Amino acid sequence: MRGVILTLLLAGSLSALQPASYDQALDLYSHTDYPAAIAVLKTLPQNARTLELLGRAYLQNAEYKRATEALEKAVALEPENSMLYTWLGRAYGRRAETSFAVNAIGPATKARVAFEKAVQLNPHNGEALDDLFDFYLQAPGIMGGGFDKARDLIPMIGQIDPAQAHYSRARLLEQKKEYDKAEGQLRRAMQMAPNQISRILELARFLSRQGRTDEADRLYSQAVHIAPNAPRLLYARAEMWIQSNRNIDQARDLLKKYIASGNLTPEDPSKHEALKLLKKADGM
Repeated sequence: MRGVILTLLLAGSLSALQPASYDQALDLYSHTDYPAAIAVLKTLPQNARTLELLGRAYLQNAEYKRATEALEKAVALEPENSMLYTWLGRAYGRRAETSFAVNAIGPATKARVAFEKAVQLNPHNGEALDDLFDFYLQAPGIMGGGFDKARDLIPMIGQIDPAQAHYSRARLLEQKKEYDKAEGQLRRAMQMAPNQISRILELARFLSRQGRTDEADRLYSQAVHIAPNAPRLLYARAEMWIQSNRNIDQARDLLKKYIASGNLTPEDPSKHEALKLLKKADGM
């Protein structure tokens, strides 16, 4: 028995002595342990790959200034990498969203430039196209936004993902208050990808914004049937309830359950977003 214990202790000691690696950091990032991923990445050589993941981890951890600093270094090392510019644009976008109005102009402009560069480098980068569309749709003209610019991207989006193109048209039409046409586009997107819960939730959120809560709830139940264990559904239901100012206590409980979940991925809404939504619910 003593020999077994010594062997286990030795194995643990040797494991502790193993140098930190990129794969270790990536695994931590994938399990949304962003502080631990950052700690590992800071011990590694600074190349474009480690700096990209470091920037992404800072971004997910709501450390937006540090995210832009890491990603600026990454694009300097690989200036032809479209995805690096995509992540840089996202980081500057979050800095803009969390800044006061006047201070937001600088980072917002840098976000637009980064997204445009990402699309220029790779016109088939669907993530960059979606992010640039979102920027054009929401940003004022002084920051380089505009409905016409957003509309001109839709054919490019459609070449990569036809369902996403319908969703993009719906967002543009909703901004223009053409609600019937927007709903039609969302239904087309859902028909093209009937098993993607994101398409179902997009239509459910739209209907909830229109006050059609019974229809939204039925769609939510449809999404639960397809992916009953998806944590994002907790967030989505809480978001719709808060949006329509109903079931606020239940929404708080769902958000607390979501934040405590150990099954989140980087593709799910971050815990910081959930905390922000919970704070909104607490103020209602």
